Amino acid sequence: MINKERLTDTFRFLVEIDSVSKEEGAVASEIRKILEFIGAETLVDTAGEKIGSDTGNLIAKFKGNTQVPPLLLNAHMDTVEPGKGITVIFKDGIFTSDGTTILGADDKSAIAILIETLMVLHENDLSFGPIELVLTICEEIGLQGAKHLDFSLITAKYGYALDATDTEGIVTRAPAANRLEFKIHGKDAHAGAAPEKGINAIFLASQAIAGLEVGRIDQETTCNIGMIEGGDAINIVPKLVTVKGEVRSHDEEKLMNITNQFISAFKAVVENYHTSSGDGGLPRLEFQVDRDFSSTSVPEDHPVVTLAREAAENLGRKMKSKATGGGADANIFFEKGIITGVLGTGMRDMHTVRESIRLDDMVRTVELLLEIIKLHSCR
Repeated sequence: MINKERLTDTFRFLVEIDSVSKEEGAVASEIRKILEFIGAETLVDTAGEKIGSDTGNLIAKFKGNTQVPPLLLNAHMDTVEPGKGITVIFKDGIFTSDGTTILGADDKSAIAILIETLMVLHENDLSFGPIELVLTICEEIGLQGAKHLDFSLITAKYGYALDATDTEGIVTRAPAANRLEFKIHGKDAHAGAAPEKGINAIFLASQAIAGLEVGRIDQETTCNIGMIEGGDAINIVPKLVTVKGEVRSHDEEKLMNITNQFISAFKAVVENYHTSSGDGGLPRLEFQVDRDFSSTSVPEDHPVVTLAREAAENLGRKMKSKATGGGADANIFFEKGIITGVLGTGMRDMHTVRESIRLDDMVRTVELLLEIIKLHSCR
């Protein structure tokens, strides 16, 4: 039933449409045509207006032919850079780019898989319940599409996001994350003629960072300093520096403990400077902590897990529950009460010019989804 040639063509077609974050309009338009052709009711929400994209999230609803609860299926339409002008190479059953760009399997392999799955359902008049397909924008820049999704349009209470590698795994645990920003205000001065009249904001920030442990803290917790911006010229004592980072953990207490350690480190260097030679209220610290996304933890006996496991067993495969250190649209759905497991498509080396995916892995994921949908229609 699965048409491998069509799946190949669909994937290549989608990948060769540029859709870096905030520029998903062209690919969304083409996907919408395909989905409407096979019977979907589609709409685009207003998320794009709120976050500066040229389109909103694409939502497609299929009524199905059995009376069961609706099933959510999700992928994202945007890609990272370098993601423009992609040339697809298909050799020995493996898709790659030409090495100058990403491939875009993250997450267009998922979209191609979903389209092929729905095509097979449509062509073969198979039993399936209502399906709510949610294709988001701006996932790669902080899950922004999902965060601004109009959830009043969604009735499903559980389902699957396709945004991982392992075709025999389901991500059931993902961390929460805090996004951190620190600004240290110092005082400018001529770095050669009168450095003693300045307060070096970059130097103070470096002292704070030097006192932190970054990277993997334990099996549940990571943290990172990812951006530093500051200074005007090498001969000017810098008056302002901005430092951005994040903390992630599966454990809420650990998340807050590490977050507070970051805050304390930056506060300490500013306060210690004041005790020795404060200068008119300088240096001064501003900081902001935002919850980037909340954690997910899907129980082993939830239908999302049991359906996927039973479907895999019917196909003679395994389905392992997995934890991840990354975030996905599933984290946002989980916050809204939609229990979402994350399935893999086989994509590898995402976000690099070495990205690749095997056609056979994509076919395996279509097979798995068809079996999940079949089992779901009988519940």
